[in-house]
Amino acid sequence: MTGVKPRARRPAVDAIEPGGVPRRKTIRMAHPASFFAEPQGVGDPQADAQRSAPPSAAPVVYVCITCRQAGDLDREPRPGVLLADATERAAAGTEVEVRRLRCLANCTRGPSAAMRANGSWTYVFGGFDPADPACADALIAGARLLATTADGILPWRGRPEPLKGRLIARVPPIDFLESDL
Repeated sequence: MTGVKPRARRPAVDAIEPGGVPRRKTIRMAHPASFFAEPQGVGDPQADAQRSAPPSAAPVVYVCITCRQAGDLDREPRPGVLLADATERAAAGTEVEVRRLRCLANCTRGPSAAMRANGSWTYVFGGFDPADPACADALIAGARLLATTADGILPWRGRPEPLKGRLIARVPPIDFLESDL
C-alpha cells in the first residue's frame, strides 16, 4: 500500500484482548473550569424563583442570531441579528415575547426563527429576508395566531404569506401522544 499513511489504517483500539476482541481506547475529555464551578445564583431566592417560574403563556418567537444567508461571508451584523432586531420592533406593544438564541441548526436555510405558545406545536421557519419588515411582522402575527388555536396547530389559511413556503419543521409539544390527533 504505497502512498498511504500507516497510522490512518490503524483501528482505534489500545490492545487486542485474548480471543481477538479489540479493547477500545479510552477517550478523556477535558472540561472547562466552568464545568465544575457552582452554578450562579444557587441559594439566591430571586434566582431560584426565576428558574422555577412556570412557562410563559404568551407566545414566544425565538430568532437565531448566528444565522447567515446562504453563501454569505462573515459580515457584521449577521442577518440573524438584523431579523431579531426587526422582530423585536414588530413585537413592541404586543403580548409576544422575542428571545434571541445562538443556533437553530438550520444553517443552509437561514436566517431562521421558531415560534411556540403554551402547549402548542413549535414551528421552525427559515429563509427570511432580514431587510424585509414583512418577515418580522409575519413572525409576530403567526405567533399570535398560534396562541389562539385550540389544538396548538398553526392553521394554513390564516398563516401570514411570508411564512408560507418557509416552514422547516413542526415539532409536537413535549407531552404529545399520537392519540391526541
